Amino acid sequence: MAALGWLTPRRRSATARSVLAGEAAAEAARKTSLQLEQEREEAAALEAARASEAEPEEPEFPVAGDVRAAAFFDLDNTVMQGAAIFHFGRGLYKRKFFQRRELARFAWAQIWFRLAGVEDPAHMQEARDSALSIVKGHRVSELMSIGEEIYDEYMADRIWPGTRALAQAHLDAGQKVWLVTAAPVETATIIARRLGLTGALGTVAESVEGVYTGRLVGELLHGPAKAEAVRALAAAEGLDLARCAAYSDSHNDIPMLSLVGHPYAINPDTKLRRHARDREWRLRDYRTGRKAAKIGIPAAAGLGAVAGGTAAAVALHRRRR
Repeated sequence: MAALGWLTPRRRSATARSVLAGEAAAEAARKTSLQLEQEREEAAALEAARASEAEPEEPEFPVAGDVRAAAFFDLDNTVMQGAAIFHFGRGLYKRKFFQRRELARFAWAQIWFRLAGVEDPAHMQEARDSALSIVKGHRVSELMSIGEEIYDEYMADRIWPGTRALAQAHLDAGQKVWLVTAAPVETATIIARRLGLTGALGTVAESVEGVYTGRLVGELLHGPAKAEAVRALAAAEGLDLARCAAYSDSHNDIPMLSLVGHPYAINPDTKLRRHARDREWRLRDYRTGRKAAKIGIPAAAGLGAVAGGTAAAVALHRRRR
């Protein structure tokens, strides 16, 4: 009994200490809770102040479900590295559609344009006439079939992933996406279909009973003609151009870019870069190396390979002068 009597006070004492510990913990918890709550309120107030001072967030673009909006993409050096017509020419040359001399003659005008950055009417005319002479007398279906093969050989690996992602964003938003290019509409249509786009606006070569005549319907779809094509398609499709977007690398497409509410300069040449900055247009550049960005070396290099080297093309041009 003595032993039990000795233990009882110890138990009472332990219980009292436990109660005291519990009450102290509860009090400390209340204090820390109030302190944490105060810290959270201060942090929230600071975040709100910062948010009020920050620039407003850009609205979602492209706007999902806006069926009156569409996107228009230039092709050469915007969607694809280099010029589609030259990749197509390489494929035709490989299939012996024409001789090396004709290829060099055809390539020279485009090399001049890419390096000089200006469009000489005589060179443009020469390039157009050369291209038309190549396809004259061939069936449209034949060139379309060959074009599918040429896309796999020379074009598929030259699509800019960044621009492709921009086009896909419009498609995912439920909008139509069109290529707009001076390349033949048949070539442009093949590329658009392979990329899963809606369709293509391109230069229309005249054909009679499915055979190319060697003449154009109108002129090359270039510069202001692109803007007219976009305007006509927008009217036919019931689009609101103020809600549409356009993408290009060239200052020659400023008329098209200026038509829409959302113009983008993609891999821009010097003149377009300056114009875009002056007007606060959005800009994306997926190239590396300032020299290439300035004068379009990727396209020129590709043309040199097509023609058997830039030097050969230049020499041929000089002999013809």
